[in-house]
Amino acid sequence: MVIAIALVATAGTAGTVLLQLASDDGGPDPGLQVSLLAWIILPYVLGGLVAWYRSPESRFGPLMIAAGFVTLVSSLSAANWTPASTLGAAFDLVPFAAFLHVFLAFPTGVLRSRRERILVGAGYAVAVGLQVAGLLLGGIPGNAIVAIDAPGVAADLHQVQLTLMAGFDLIALGVLFGRRSAAGRPLRTPVTILINSYSLSLVLAAVLLLTQAFSLVPDASLTVQRTMFLVAGLAPFVFLLAMLDARLARSAVGDLLLELRSVPPRSDLREPLSRALRDPTLSLAYWLPEYETWADQDGRPVHLPGAGEPRSVTLIDSEGRHLAALVHDPSLDDEPQLLQAVGAAAGIALENGRLQVELKAKLQELEGSRGRVIEAGQKERKRLERNLHDGAQQRLIALSLDLGTYSSKLDEDPETQSRIQVAREEIAVSLDELRAVARGLHPAVLSAHGLGVALESLAADSAVPVKLNVAVEKRLDESIEVAAYYVVTESLANIGKHAQARRATIEVTHEGDELVVEVVDDGIGGADSEGGTGLRGLADRVEALGGRLRVWTPSGGGTRVRAQMPCG
Repeated sequence: MVIAIALVATAGTAGTVLLQLASDDGGPDPGLQVSLLAWIILPYVLGGLVAWYRSPESRFGPLMIAAGFVTLVSSLSAANWTPASTLGAAFDLVPFAAFLHVFLAFPTGVLRSRRERILVGAGYAVAVGLQVAGLLLGGIPGNAIVAIDAPGVAADLHQVQLTLMAGFDLIALGVLFGRRSAAGRPLRTPVTILINSYSLSLVLAAVLLLTQAFSLVPDASLTVQRTMFLVAGLAPFVFLLAMLDARLARSAVGDLLLELRSVPPRSDLREPLSRALRDPTLSLAYWLPEYETWADQDGRPVHLPGAGEPRSVTLIDSEGRHLAALVHDPSLDDEPQLLQAVGAAAGIALENGRLQVELKAKLQELEGSRGRVIEAGQKERKRLERNLHDGAQQRLIALSLDLGTYSSKLDEDPETQSRIQVAREEIAVSLDELRAVARGLHPAVLSAHGLGVALESLAADSAVPVKLNVAVEKRLDESIEVAAYYVVTESLANIGKHAQARRATIEVTHEGDELVVEVVDDGIGGADSEGGTGLRGLADRVEALGGRLRVWTPSGGGTRVRAQMPCG
């Protein structure tokens, strides 16, 4: 089939050359005209055959072949035999519509939008319909289908036809510019060359048609026509160059496979995929079915670009379900086979990557849940502290004052006064215990006066002498201040109970975007940081804020507690 088409095209081109040379209307320099026709016909037909052979599923190869044969048929207009010349005349402007179709349908052979289909359809209708109508009206004297001798009307109709075809070319030029503007910078040099040849061919075609329609600079019309033929004939070679370059790009898939088989497996797949596709802007998203959302490599939810946004998305599926999505430069949409090859090559690695991302998402959910639990607990402790302060403590104080009033009225009853005094002392002890409970629930002094004052209060009540240094001048987020306060509280409590220390040092400083709280004692060490609930609870509180808590407790060497929490 391919060989037969090639032979027909070659024989047809040879016949065209002989036809043009033997024509009574060969025009000036018929040899050059014949050469340019051959330059158009053979590259389109043969280039289309190569494209069809390389990609049988694509319609682009047959479309190129059709454009070449349409040009071959239109060349029959120079024949000395009337039926052949009439057929050629009927197809005189069809090559313009065919080239318009080829340019807009690259690389798949399918027009991308309804607007493009209407434009190309209108081009064929005007090229064939108005041309046949002009022949029927005697636009070309002596043609085989003339029905009415109205050359003036035919001339006006031909002018309208040429003007419309020129308009279609300019509209197509706008479509190409709009398409490439939306796609961004072409990723490969052949694509850039192809776009430029498209654009120049359309401009020259429009100029030629308008020149002929309005008889503008007749001598220049032939020059424009030949220049257009020369440029249009380059397009098939650029098509093939683009296809070859795409094939070389697909060879990068082999390098990608080798890279993805590295040991240990790569955790970041964006870089090798970016190299294989030659798109430095590439980003990856993974589908998390449990959450029904897309996530980036860190497990954070992401939004995929939609229609009208300056990015394109290629979904990679496995066994009928979404696996990942490549967010890339829209110019890669012209290379669906390359995208499919890269997606297939990276399938297993992407599945592993998706599982890692799913694990990260679950860890983030766990961390968020732990943070919310701690925050809710802190709010509840704060509420209880406030209720104790405003409720039970106030009532006990009021009761003590009432008892004092009653005592002053019982001067003659020493025994009753003594009992009232004992009751007031018990109330005072209860108030102290209640205040201690309230401070344990939530340090009101921290909310009212800040971390520095709250830690000074703790240091003053410590069982051992404390050297305190708080190098924090501004208020921090309440959750950070509360965590720092409890790190110091729990550490001082452990020092008082277990350390047998003579002194302790508390340092609170900034290191970059972190708040660092460090408590050091000179006691016996050997504390169990995992066995008790105090330090473990502190670690949970600090880690829930994105920080970390470390404890150094060598036997006989004292204990050092260091908490680092982001506060930037």
